[in-house]
Amino acid sequence: MNNTITMKRFEIVVDEEKLNELIALLESTGVRGYTFIKHTGGLGSRGERRPDGLFFQEKNAMVILACQEEQAQKVVTVLRPRLKEFGGMCLISDCLWVEGPTVSY
Repeated sequence: MNNTITMKRFEIVVDEEKLNELIALLESTGVRGYTFIKHTGGLGSRGERRPDGLFFQEKNAMVILACQEEQAQKVVTVLRPRLKEFGGMCLISDCLWVEGPTVSY
């Protein structure tokens, strides 16, 4: 493939109330971009979380980011000791960043 870079993809799920702390932690490692989704649902060690449920107030948020290996090691180093406190999980996988065509206006 042309114009691709091998990277690490992080999918991090935390209690929504800890989202700002997680973002600050990521930014402290020099992460330059991420996407977050609030009100995510699922089933995990803390039981079922349904963002559309009327009776459960607990909500999750998910952060997705991709970075190169060196940056990924920094993220893991600072995230690992705090992850239980954030009440979540982190998945890390290999991915490719694909550069799109250059557009001139």
